[in-house]
Formats: sequence, C-alpha cells, structure tokens
Amino acid sequence: MLMKPFLLLLAFLLLFSISATAQNPNLSEDAEISVLTMGPGQLLNDSFGHSAFRVRTGTLDIVYNYGMFDFNAPNFYLNFAKGKLDYYLGYTSYERFKAIYISQNRSIKEQVLNLTKAQKRALFSFLINNAKEENKIYAYDFFYDNCATKMRDVAEAVLNSNIAYKTPKTYKAESFRQLINTNIYWNSWGHFGINVALGSVIDQKAEPRNYMFLPDYIFQFFDKASFKDSGEPLVKETNTIYESKPEITKSNFFLSPLFIIGLIGLCILWVTYLDYKKQTRSKWLDVSIFALTGSIGTLLFLLWFATDHTATANNYNVLWAFPLNLIISYQATKTAPKLWYIGFLKLLIILLCLMTLHWIIGVQGFSFALIPFLIALLFRYLYLLWFYKTSFSLQ
Repeated sequence: MLMKPFLLLLAFLLLFSISATAQNPNLSEDAEISVLTMGPGQLLNDSFGHSAFRVRTGTLDIVYNYGMFDFNAPNFYLNFAKGKLDYYLGYTSYERFKAIYISQNRSIKEQVLNLTKAQKRALFSFLINNAKEENKIYAYDFFYDNCATKMRDVAEAVLNSNIAYKTPKTYKAESFRQLINTNIYWNSWGHFGINVALGSVIDQKAEPRNYMFLPDYIFQFFDKASFKDSGEPLVKETNTIYESKPEITKSNFFLSPLFIIGLIGLCILWVTYLDYKKQTRSKWLDVSIFALTGSIGTLLFLLWFATDHTATANNYNVLWAFPLNLIISYQATKTAPKLWYIGFLKLLIILLCLMTLHWIIGVQGFSFALIPFLIALLFRYLYLLWFYKTSFSLQ
C-alpha cells in the first residue's frame, strides 16, 4: 500500500529535478551536448524522422525537443488548415524520450558535439531561455523552420555561424518534392495527398543547405561539418543508440490510390462507352465529375490564396480540378447546352493538355495515381463535345 505513494513521490522528485536543471545553466565538467536523429515511423507525420538536442550534465539527462504541439490549443484544426500552426520547445528525461522511440521501433543515432565548456554553457543557456513559457512557441514551417532546421539554426546562433558544411557524398540535386517523395511510398494516400495539395513552389531545386529540413540530412551535414576558425570537426563522436528492427509492412493494393482512382477512371470510361453505344448522355456522371473536380479545386484554391502555407502556392492541380467546375456543374443537368458551355468544355481540354506540358517540362510534379482519372476526364470531355455537336448541330 505504501509502494504507490512512494513511486508517485519519486516521480515527482525526478520531474522537479529535471525542471530545476532545465532552468539552471550550470554544467558539470563531463557534461555533453548531442544532436539526436530519430528514424521514420509508421504514421505520415513520422515519415521524415525527427531531431532533438540531448544535454547530459551531472546525474541528469535531458532532451530538448522542438517538435511539440498542443492538440488542445484553441482552434487547433482551423489554424492547422490556415498554416498558422504553432510548435514549441519542450523538454523531458532522456530515458523517457528514448523509450518512446524504441517502443515505435524507430532508430536513434547520436552525434556528440565537439564543444568547449564555454560553448556547451552557451548552448545550454540558449535552450533554457528558449524553453521559457514566453519564448518556447514558434511558427512552424515544414521546409524552413522545423525540428530539424532548429538543430542547425540554434547551433549556428550559439557558435556565431562558425560552422563550415561539406556536401555529403549522397547528395544529388533534387527538388523539395523529390526529397519528400523519397520518404513516402508512391502508391500511398499520404503521397497522393501531398502531391495534390502542394504547389509548384516545391518543385524548385533545393540548395544543399535547404536539404537540412530533413533530419537525416542534418545528420549527414553535421557528420562532415567543421569549425571555420580551427578546422576541428563539429562532431567528435557518433553513437547508434537503437537500431530499428526490420518490419514487414503490409499494404492492401485494393485500398491504394492507384486502384481506387483507377477504378473511378474505368467507371467513367465504361459509362462513356455505353453512352456512345446508346447515343445518349448520363447527366449524373457529368454532374458528379464537375462537382468533384470543382470541390477539390476550390479547396486547392483556398490553400493557395487564403492560408499562410508557403508550400501550397502555384498549385497547377487546379488545371484538372478547376474551381469553376463547381459553379458550372448545374449546366450539366440541362438537356440543351448553352454555346458558352461548349467553349468551357474546350477550355477544360486545353487545361488538361497544359497540365501535361507542365508535368513533362518539370514545372510541377503530380501523383502518378492521377493518370487513369486524367485520361478518363479527357475522353469524357471529348465525348461531350462530340455528343453536343451531333445532337444539337452545334458548330
């Protein structure tokens, strides 16, 4: 009966001790500061890995984590959609932090920084000050201000930009989109959603420094980095704390984007073929196509112009998901079309051709799972032009 209160008291004292140390920049002689790099996890938001600082001083071991956010914050989902999501710097015991990632079977690598005692004290003081209630919140940006870039930016701020980076041997010139797609299976809904929602701004080639928005590249760049003034390496020791165990990932092809979107495309083609055989037009199909593509296009348009997301601008997915389709969908219910509606169908065909050109010349990359649907759209629009011309003698 006495054990439970004792354990609660012990836990309280441990947390109090961590909190007290996290607010006190005193360091023991053998103190070390490291950068931890965690491997990818199963969830989409874990697909790119994670980074954090580890501070070992005296009998305590603390991790400072810039990847914290509050689900219970007011208007969390609305702010997330608007691109105004706040992250914050938190801290916890290293053992607790490590246990969480091991339980998720995510690898943990450590790079012990080659710092003087004064540099360690300065970095620790920076983290302490940054973790204060009035300083801990920052505006998260996936590409330019995230848990990985914080490792670089904090280290540079404390060390007065005295870090020289060498390009890793694994480096090859790629766009932000290519770097993202490397970390996600191409026929997954996460891959599909990212490549529909994010615009052509992420198709520009990333500078080597910008690769460090990914934790693995923080690890690689830090591994070869050195101090500009002395030439000494930035990292004096690298440790593998936990190596993830191989896992068999099961994916159901019949629930994948390629299968489901391909099935939708086949249905459109099949109904179009039946319409051709019967010399008729399935109004329900045309209304559905216009409503679906128009709704998606409207959402993409809002992400482009009505949010603070930097990566959703210039999104040419609106060339197939044309926002005006939502308004024009009512016209598909009519038996006799307006002449301007015929012109609108021609415009949609031109937009599909323009999208294909954008894809070929590299203006923007699109999801391969879209191909069956885009082909079906093209054939449907061509059929509608043919049907209206033959049925109503439109020139």
